[in-house]
Amino acid sequence: MELNSKIYIAGHRGMVGSAIHRNLEKQGFKNIITRTSEELDLRNQKAVSDFFSKEKPEYVFLAAAKVGGIQANNTYRADFIYENLMIQNNVVHSSYVNGVKKLMFLGSSCIYPKLAPQPLKEEYLLTGLLEDTNEPYAIAKIAGIKLCESYKRQYGCDFISVMPTNLYGPNDNYNLNNSHVLPALIRKFHDAKESNSPFVEMWGTGKPMREFLHANDMADACVFLMNNYSGEKIVNIGTGTDLTIKDLALLIKKIVGYTGEIKHDLSKPDGTPRKLMDVSFLHSLGWKHKIELEDGIRAVYDDFRKKEGVKVW
Repeated sequence: MELNSKIYIAGHRGMVGSAIHRNLEKQGFKNIITRTSEELDLRNQKAVSDFFSKEKPEYVFLAAAKVGGIQANNTYRADFIYENLMIQNNVVHSSYVNGVKKLMFLGSSCIYPKLAPQPLKEEYLLTGLLEDTNEPYAIAKIAGIKLCESYKRQYGCDFISVMPTNLYGPNDNYNLNNSHVLPALIRKFHDAKESNSPFVEMWGTGKPMREFLHANDMADACVFLMNNYSGEKIVNIGTGTDLTIKDLALLIKKIVGYTGEIKHDLSKPDGTPRKLMDVSFLHSLGWKHKIELEDGIRAVYDDFRKKEGVKVW
């Protein structure tokens, strides 16, 4: 990508898209196109077709998606598969029709089988059953990967797919009804501290293990791969290290400064036992994460407090 290349970020207001936007601006890219979902409904085939015909972007980061945690994925199963399929189909096809030089599709670590060997290698895709609670979302993302692969094979399109691990960072979603585990725990511990609640309730046993990557590192990896990788193989993006949800909760509890108890709601599901990404391929390409988990959580909690208008202790 040249600094004056016309770059479209689909989903620029989300956590990933906004991080990519910040990264590109920091590097001096001047010609970045964005549209809010009110301005352009990516589920609408004609609207997307008209947008691409008019704007003719050279590079596309497809970070737009309907996302959520276990509860949202399990409750709104039809919405998750339908909306994500529509977004992907429209953007990828219009990119092909309008001669986009390169497109990056952002998938998710949930594409891998529930009981796949750990750590998760890229070649484990489609080798086993998915986690049921987010199967519709995962199937949509797998379809997106295969869409890019198929356009590359049939038409020679330079469309690549990357699989980020669990992400956190600025512009994360802290709504307890549909947020992911890390921001949900920040919200729970913060609210408990504010209200002097004697305990915080967390879902499940706390035994599942998860890996977390700061969105700024994710964005840096995406821009790096956009400039340096054009293979057909999907690329995992992560840190290569994980911890239990209980240990994550204890870390957030410490950072927030909450002194009460943690109680487990064992009626709620744990989800996949472990989802650690094998990032050896990404490391071999020359990229490694820079932000360690505790430093990253401290930074996002400071940001969270500022946005909530809370005093800094």
